[in-house]
Amino acid sequence: MILAAGLLFSSAMAADCSNRGDLDDRYCDENRDMVADTPTDPKELKNPGTLVFSYTPVEDPAVYKDAFADFQKYLSDKTGKKVIYYSVHSNSAQVEAMRSGRLHIAGFSTGPTGYAVNLAGYVPIAVKGTEKEFQGYNLIVLVKADSPYKTMDDLKGKVVAHTSVSSNSGNLAPRALFPKIGITPDEDYKVVYSGKHDQSVMGVLSGDYDAAPVASDVYERMVEAGRVKAKDFRTIYTSARFPTSAFGYAYDLDPELVAKIKAAFASYRFPPEMQETFGGADRFYPINYKDDWQVVRDIAFATGTAYSKNGLQQLAEKEAADAAKKRQAESAGAKAQ
Repeated sequence: MILAAGLLFSSAMAADCSNRGDLDDRYCDENRDMVADTPTDPKELKNPGTLVFSYTPVEDPAVYKDAFADFQKYLSDKTGKKVIYYSVHSNSAQVEAMRSGRLHIAGFSTGPTGYAVNLAGYVPIAVKGTEKEFQGYNLIVLVKADSPYKTMDDLKGKVVAHTSVSSNSGNLAPRALFPKIGITPDEDYKVVYSGKHDQSVMGVLSGDYDAAPVASDVYERMVEAGRVKAKDFRTIYTSARFPTSAFGYAYDLDPELVAKIKAAFASYRFPPEMQETFGGADRFYPINYKDDWQVVRDIAFATGTAYSKNGLQQLAEKEAADAAKKRQAESAGAKAQ
C-alpha cells in the first residue's frame, strides 16, 4: 500500500514537471536554465528569520568566517534578517546541508557547485571578481614565438607537455576540450608530463617541448615576476574562462527575499582586507550557471564525474579517506617529535 502510494506520488510529480534535465527528482527545470525552479506552491517557499551562510571548506574555517564578517553584516542589513556563519568540514557535507534545508546561502568550490545545483537546489548567481570580469583563469596553449606552430592542428605528431595526471588545466581539461577541436592527446600528439605548470613553460622556452597547455594565471605571474618574457611565446589556444567558487542561494527561498539577496550581492564592494584575502577581487561578479559553468561540466563529463547521488557519495568517501590520511600523518609526526 505504501509502495503504491509512493509510485502514485512519483507519477504525480512527473506529471507536474515536463523537464528536470540532470536535476534530482525533487526539482524541476521548466525554463531549462539548468537550475531548480522556484516552487510554484506558496506553501513550499521559505522565509526564515535567520539566514545561514557558509563558504567552501578549508583547513581553518575561522579564516573565511572572519573574511566574510563584513559581508554578512551587509547581507543582514539588506535583507532585514539575522545572518550566521555555518562552518562545514567537507564539500559533501556542505551539499547535504543545503539539500536538507539547513543552509540558505553559500559559496561552493568550482567542482562541487555541480553537485549542489543538481542535488541540493542550489542557484549560483555570482563569483568573486572585478568590474571587468570574474576571478578565474583560462587554459592556454603556449609555443615559442619563433616556432612554426600557429594553430592547434600544427601540433599533430609533436611533443606536448601536460603537467600531471590529476591537474585540471594541465591535463584533464586538455583531454576533455581538445578533441572537440580535432586534436586528441596521446593520439595526435605525444604527451609527456613536466610535473608543474612553470616547468612546462620553461620546457617550451628551452625547446624540450613543442607546446604546453598551462593555466593562464600561472603563466601571467611568471611574466610579471620576470621569470620569462611574453615576447618569447605565442598563445595558439585559449579556453573559456574557468570560474572560481560560486555564490548563490537555495531554490525554495521566498522570491521577495531572493530579490534582496541578489541586490546585496550586486551592490556589495569588498573592503581592503577582503580584497587582500581574495587576490584583488573587489566585488561579486554576476554569472549564469548554464553558460559560465559549461566548461566545468564538459570536463566533468569527459573525465567521468557524475553530479549524481552516487557521485556525491564517492566524493564523500574520498574526502573521508583524505581526512583519515591527514590525521594519520599528523599522528605519526607527533609521535616522531
